[in-house]
Amino acid sequence: MDYSSAVNASNWICASCIHASGSHAHPERDLSPAGHVVVAVCLGFIGAFGFVNNAIVLLLFCRHKPLRSPINCMLVSISVSDLLVCVLGTPFSFAASTRGRWLIGARGCVWYGFINSFLGIVSLISLAALSYERYCTMMGATQVDITSYRKVFMGITFSWIYSLVWVVPPLFGWSRYVPEGPGTTCSVNWTAKTANNVSYIVCLFFFCLILPFVVIVYSYGKLLQAIKQVTRINTVLSRKRERRVLLLVVTMVVCYLLCWLPYGIMALVVTFGEPGLVTPEASIVPSLLAKMSTVINPIIYIFMNKQFYRCFRDLLMCRSPDRGSHYKTSSKVTKSLGIFRCADAPDAAPCRDAGPNPEDCKLKSGSEPETCSPAAPVKPAVSLVIYYNG
Repeated sequence: MDYSSAVNASNWICASCIHASGSHAHPERDLSPAGHVVVAVCLGFIGAFGFVNNAIVLLLFCRHKPLRSPINCMLVSISVSDLLVCVLGTPFSFAASTRGRWLIGARGCVWYGFINSFLGIVSLISLAALSYERYCTMMGATQVDITSYRKVFMGITFSWIYSLVWVVPPLFGWSRYVPEGPGTTCSVNWTAKTANNVSYIVCLFFFCLILPFVVIVYSYGKLLQAIKQVTRINTVLSRKRERRVLLLVVTMVVCYLLCWLPYGIMALVVTFGEPGLVTPEASIVPSLLAKMSTVINPIIYIFMNKQFYRCFRDLLMCRSPDRGSHYKTSSKVTKSLGIFRCADAPDAAPCRDAGPNPEDCKLKSGSEPETCSPAAPVKPAVSLVIYYNG
């Protein structure tokens, strides 16, 4: 009896919110009690493992100084946003699913929709900024100052401000945050057919989902192209790295699409399709997949990174990591890339970051050893290949 009353109350809240936003959609049907239990179990898994994975990332970053490179700061920014989702968002939807209704009222619904949208977009934009930063590091100057945090901090700040810009408008009338699906989560009002609401959803879809995806595909496509050029120098070692990079890039793109594209498609179908076309069961699955990104992101971007993996292994074995630089294993690839650029340049510039061995440049460019300036001071060259080395 109590459960039926709670369901009716939840449906009334959902219907009243939709009506207030100008929609003529019919109130959505609710999940069965068993369906709410299944959703609660999934959310419990996502919240627990997402929190643990991202907390480990932050612990490793704080505990091990070799991990505090500029580009790892962007990885940590992604983990912070994912961790905050697990702390500030997932517990509310988990509690609502265990009871079969939304528990914290209309203002709580607005808070939940705002904070989840904000942190989700932060994660998406940060992934795009990370891929572009890696691309710029590879394709830009070969001599990189690894102590320069300015560009990375600018990228992190841009990701958070850009995301904030796109989630504030519903608080001031450009769309609204209302219950979605079975009424146990809240998000942007996908169901309203007004010009005000549809315009916001189209802009959100393009600028916060499609645009980051295009940046990721472009940046990692250029990365693969650069790695293939390196194979012309060291075929055995570089081809092995190229296959590993290809596997990681494909994994990143596929997981991005798997987590976020279903949610984006569902939102567009609800927005432009017939009322009632998307059932509560169909709407909750894309929402869960989007939340799964908080679990998947640390695995792909952190634990498949050998720097973090070594420190994680040391943490499990209760011993301190090696004091040596974690960048050493990437020297061969960086050196090869520098040689290749020296060979390709029409006006052969000094290969300062290609290593102190003049014979390497001589073999590839046919230039005199003096052009390599072996006596010049050499700064550690860091490229995005460092995160895929083996």
